Amino acid sequence: MNSVIGNPWHNPALNLLLSRPHPCGYLPDRSAATLFVDPAVAMDDALYAFLLERGFRRSGGHVYCHYCPGCRSCQAVRIPVASFEPSRSLRRIWRRNQDLTVRVLPAGFNRERFALYQDYIACRHGDGPMADPVPDDFTDYLLASWSMTRFVEFRADGRLLMVAVTDILPEALSAVYTFFAPDQAARSLGSYAILWQIRETLGLGRHHLYLGYWIAGCRKMLYKSRFQPLESFRGRQWLPFVPQMASGQMAARAGREP
Repeated sequence: MNSVIGNPWHNPALNLLLSRPHPCGYLPDRSAATLFVDPAVAMDDALYAFLLERGFRRSGGHVYCHYCPGCRSCQAVRIPVASFEPSRSLRRIWRRNQDLTVRVLPAGFNRERFALYQDYIACRHGDGPMADPVPDDFTDYLLASWSMTRFVEFRADGRLLMVAVTDILPEALSAVYTFFAPDQAARSLGSYAILWQIRETLGLGRHHLYLGYWIAGCRKMLYKSRFQPLESFRGRQWLPFVPQMASGQMAARAGREP
């Protein structure tokens, strides 16, 4: 049964619930728990932006953060885009993908996007809880009726190679999820999507690009630390990202607050 946490920021719009402990989906032999906004709360862009600034994310229409007993391996991270400086390797990735055409389109399901999503999940998450998705899995995971979400499509010679699911907020963009063709590994498409989103964030006059969680010990998340400078949410504030901090150190600094 979920337990009620209440309202740690004295925001009258909030009521938070804490899930029961469950196996961690990122780190083996770890227990995890999720702090999430009561689904009865009327979510909108303003409240979502408030929560993003406090380390939350969304999955479909559900807004949550990791709140795991005895572990602070997960750090919400964001890029202050005005200060971003691409490394030499990131500049090569940018040049490598200049043949792609890009379209920013309304979020939604279609068969072409879903087929790409199926291929990506089979390659990257075929042995996990996301395996063998059906159309409802796609829409439930990526779409939120209250969010200004765009699907950014990247194509080569007409073929859809990648979709970057991006939320647009008053002061930031949030990279919700990116899926791409598994046979295009040489392009480093995931990194290219972030580079494109950084540029788009600047062009729209926003200040930050949120990247979700960097997770100590999870190899799938290591790529996020390539984008510097990076900030992480620790102890209720955004601080320069420090990847070498151990989980115990993070717990000591962060306490029990999300």
